Amino acid sequence: METNTARLMMPGSNSHHNPNSQKEPAIRINNLNVYANHQHILTNINVNIPKNEITVLLGPSGCGKTTLLKTMCKLTDLYPELTISGSVRIGEKDILAENSNIPLMRQKMGLLSQKPFPLPFSIYKNVSYAVKLKGVKDKGLIAWCVEKKLREVGLWHEVKDRLNSSADSLSIGQQQRLCLARGLAVKPMVILADEPTSALDPTSSKKIENLFRELKKHYTIVVVTHILRQARRLADNVVFMSEGQVIETGTPGKLFNHPESPQLKEYLVDGS
Repeated sequence: METNTARLMMPGSNSHHNPNSQKEPAIRINNLNVYANHQHILTNINVNIPKNEITVLLGPSGCGKTTLLKTMCKLTDLYPELTISGSVRIGEKDILAENSNIPLMRQKMGLLSQKPFPLPFSIYKNVSYAVKLKGVKDKGLIAWCVEKKLREVGLWHEVKDRLNSSADSLSIGQQQRLCLARGLAVKPMVILADEPTSALDPTSSKKIENLFRELKKHYTIVVVTHILRQARRLADNVVFMSEGQVIETGTPGKLFNHPESPQLKEYLVDGS
């Protein structure tokens, strides 16, 4: 398959093609290949993720988006059948290196799954648990951090009178925002979100999308979606994937209005 060079976020790319090409990357992915036994899952991925922007990984189901996201926080370690080569750098650290500090690296990542997975604790303890992971022991400071993170995700006024209630008592949309608050409590650099609104109703989905727009002021956000409308609403940058390869990258205006590859043109027609 012939693929276009990922121009948007590649070092040394021509700024004529993309006004954001000089932005400092939060994550640098170079020559990434992932195999499951003998099957090639990701092929020669070269992409940089700019800081303080929303990068959407877009493409049909099974194209490798989620695998790429998991590689960014080395959750691929959970799958012994996977073989990985290449590099994924956060700052100067290659998280794929054997000597990388995985627990410390994962604290730089806030991960949001398709379905919310609150811990089997109270609303308060879901967030305080993450605060304590950062070494905070003072009860007053922990309480302040919990409130701050719940406010960041727009949940504080909805739960402040029932903080000791089980997290399971929340709606699915509230649980997703609680999981986001828990992720933010470890002070991550990057938020990785895998189809974060797929289990939510339209109102809750809109709240999550609005949160991402606010949070990108302080965090780098990577969102996996196969929903074209959501990519149009959210993305500062789009990485379009098909069959385990990066086909095109660019701003939404460039990719959606001037697609170059037959794969993206077909996807836009099918998804419009």
